[in-house]
Amino acid sequence: MNPVASPFPAWALWALLSAVFAAMTAVLAKVGVQGVSADYATLVRTVVIVIALALLVPLSGQWVDPRTLPSRSLLFLILSGLATGASWLCYYRALKLGDVAQVVPVDKLSVVLAAVFAVSFLGERPSAREWLGLLMVGSGVLVLVWRR
Repeated sequence: MNPVASPFPAWALWALLSAVFAAMTAVLAKVGVQGVSADYATLVRTVVIVIALALLVPLSGQWVDPRTLPSRSLLFLILSGLATGASWLCYYRALKLGDVAQVVPVDKLSVVLAAVFAVSFLGERPSAREWLGLLMVGSGVLVLVWRR
């Protein structure tokens, strides 16, 4: 039996699910950060993620000895982890100070920055359509943060 053909690539489904969970994360975090320091809230979130992944990876047969990873991969995964931690700390502090509807759209400026970094450092070449979408995202962020 052939699987049903989808008009969307597999990565798009996972990206959409990521967006749904990110939206839930923002709303749940805004409630959770009340009465708690932003840094402590980030720690709790991180511990939950570590526990969940510590269960998921071995149970799904994806565990490998970290000592067998290529050193370049390990270095960039560590740097990515540090960037993630810094992003989360800033995100939770922003949520502590602002509304979800203010913080989340500005946080999504990362979409534009990631594309610029990918062009600069990875040699990726977005199409004209992709650049237009990125311009729209960036313009939307400016509209939301512009003070009268």
